Amino acid sequence: MKLITFVLSLLILQTVTAQTSPKKEEFKPSANDCKGKTSCGECLEAGPNCAFCTAVGYDDQNIDRCDEIDNHAQCPPDQLMFPRSDLSKTEDFAVKDGEGVGNEPIQIRPQRIKLDIRQKDPNKFTMQFRLAENYPVDLYYLMDLSHSMKDDKNKLAELGNLIAADMKTITKDFKLGFGSFVDKVVMPYVSTHPNKTDGSPTRQSPCTGCAPPYGFKNELKLDIDTNKFAQQVRQAQVSGNLDSPEGGFDAIMQTVVCDGEIGWRNKSRRMVLFSTDAGFHFAGDGKLGGIVKPNDGICHLDNTGIYTQSTHQDYPSVSQIAAKIKEKNVNIIFAVTEDQVLKYSELSKFIPGSETGKLANDSSNIVKLVRTNYEKITSKVEMVATKLANTTVKFFSRCKSNVTKETNVCENLNIGDTVTFDVEIEVTKCPADSSKNDRKLVISPVGLGDQLEIDLKLLCQCECEKHGVANHTDCRGKGTAVCGTCECNPGFYGKNCVCSSGNVTSEEKEAECFMC
Repeated sequence: MKLITFVLSLLILQTVTAQTSPKKEEFKPSANDCKGKTSCGECLEAGPNCAFCTAVGYDDQNIDRCDEIDNHAQCPPDQLMFPRSDLSKTEDFAVKDGEGVGNEPIQIRPQRIKLDIRQKDPNKFTMQFRLAENYPVDLYYLMDLSHSMKDDKNKLAELGNLIAADMKTITKDFKLGFGSFVDKVVMPYVSTHPNKTDGSPTRQSPCTGCAPPYGFKNELKLDIDTNKFAQQVRQAQVSGNLDSPEGGFDAIMQTVVCDGEIGWRNKSRRMVLFSTDAGFHFAGDGKLGGIVKPNDGICHLDNTGIYTQSTHQDYPSVSQIAAKIKEKNVNIIFAVTEDQVLKYSELSKFIPGSETGKLANDSSNIVKLVRTNYEKITSKVEMVATKLANTTVKFFSRCKSNVTKETNVCENLNIGDTVTFDVEIEVTKCPADSSKNDRKLVISPVGLGDQLEIDLKLLCQCECEKHGVANHTDCRGKGTAVCGTCECNPGFYGKNCVCSSGNVTSEEKEAECFMC
């Protein structure tokens, strides 16, 4: 009886101990992603630590050709395919201020990088951005010249030189241009009746003392002589239309895409000052006038500066405007009357690098609006990268603080301030088409022409794969020798292509093929 009691006590003790004692973690060897890859290219794609041995006969003793680099002690060094990611700066000029024509500022360093990169092997480097003094500024004033803006036009002519004088306290390299818009010359936007005797609007006289309407006109190409601006604004005539929204989107599109006609410089801060007291037509509204052809986003100005497709193409969409502004590195300031501020503020959320300001009834505050919104735009830098398939780009910066965080935006910058970004690039998957292994990645600040070009070479293929030898003796003349292995011709298989998929008749051949 005592023995039975002792055994039961021992069993209870073991059960309690098993329940209360911590379990030992089961040992799980780390996975080797290199194993099982039969070609050199597949091996490189398996992971950044995988290497491939091309020595003939290397795998005769059940040694994997593709394995982690540390497991290839038996492979001759000159036969080991293990390309490493490598970064080199090919253009690395110091940042500097602008000093006039021919001596442009540099705001980004480096300017060009060559990066050989393996799949799943993130590479990080540092880039610098400095807000330069005397950075060239091209300011194009795009004005609604419907009749309700008559007072604004007269005031603008007086303020042209003041705008230039104020901007020249910021930069010595400044150009000013001028364009105007009304709307599409079709019903129901404007009156198209050629002649009336009752005083109601006609095409030739939409309002008292008004010129015939038009879509958009480039009145003055960007020019360093700001006296021309005042002259051109005075000469421009107001016009009239029937409905409240205007054709401003047509005007914005042509202003942004017509590089030569407007006079945009390759390296300048491109700014459009858009002033109006009305809303805007957008894609789809053209159907009201029988215009169904979509806007093509291409420049269509004749030699007098008139937009020739106004009555043939629909208005652009918001997304088209946003895409072109981003592509052309243009900043827009929407200077609108109080009743339109909310509408354009909402629009601004979809237009990168844009701002909205309240315009006085006679535009008398335009000089202040330009400076205030210019400072808003220039006080912020936002880095963006072109999108490439299976390629991720991350930005890390301290901006003007002591804390590093993942961000591509730094704010509250002043002229002369420098910020650094740590940029991490990773290729997550190699392309199926090896011709796409070489590609270009561009990093640039929103609204500026400065950029860092990165020449990417994806290390997804071994050099030996490009130079296979057909019908090689190592492959019994029945296959192509590639990186120490055989790619057998149709009808043959096996490590050295010794096996035929045809009818086997001899015992000797059967025995040979059992070894394949």
